[in-house]
Amino acid sequence: MYKIAVMGDRDSIYGFAALGLEPFPFTDPAEAGKKMRQLAESGYAVIYITEALAAQLGAEIERYREADLPAIILIPGVSGNTGQGIMAVKKSVEQAVGSDIIFNN
Repeated sequence: MYKIAVMGDRDSIYGFAALGLEPFPFTDPAEAGKKMRQLAESGYAVIYITEALAAQLGAEIERYREADLPAIILIPGVSGNTGQGIMAVKKSVEQAVGSDIIFNN
């Protein structure tokens, strides 16, 4: 059975534990990158990651962009929405469909 993880700063992610997601709090991007690789290799199908942490792990996230699993989904943290999450979804949809159906540009 696949598992779901959530990574980011402690305040942003611990509420997800009530939903059954496994929280992994990180402030150090190097440690977070190592943990992301470990999670990807150990049966996690979805990894939610705060936009703030994702901004520091761009190369690591790009590594899994074309992979079937895990799906890496950016979520806003307590510091607010940066817009990275919706832009990542836009990019994926545009690649799959062939045109921008989200913003109609």
